[in-house]
Amino acid sequence: MEVLHKIGRRKTAVARVYLSQGEGKITINKKELTNYFPTATLQYKVKQPLVLTENETTFDINVNVFGGGITGQAEAIRLAISRAMCELNDENRGILKPEGLLTRDPRMVERKKFGQKKARKKFQFSKR
Repeated sequence: MEVLHKIGRRKTAVARVYLSQGEGKITINKKELTNYFPTATLQYKVKQPLVLTENETTFDINVNVFGGGITGQAEAIRLAISRAMCELNDENRGILKPEGLLTRDPRMVERKKFGQKKARKKFQFSKR
């Protein structure tokens, strides 16, 4: 199997995932998964597509991720891995789609408007 390349996005985070045959090592920005994401919930989010498709020890995953915060980055990686799993085997799509792992979350930060304090908050109004 050659190296499979997929991209996942969430908010402003962009993750490029390179999947190759191996024994289950996940490297993110040249760091180990447990070093890059110290909390168990973020590690679970990254591994979720592999656990659901029972491929935890089948592939080595190398990830380049930038932008956004740690949660956005973890979810961007999850989307990219899910897309890669679907390309490897079409049956994985039926497992991952009901869990919502193939859906790109379109929510972004709303832009600040001129004449306002923030995106929706207005400056204080004074009647007199």
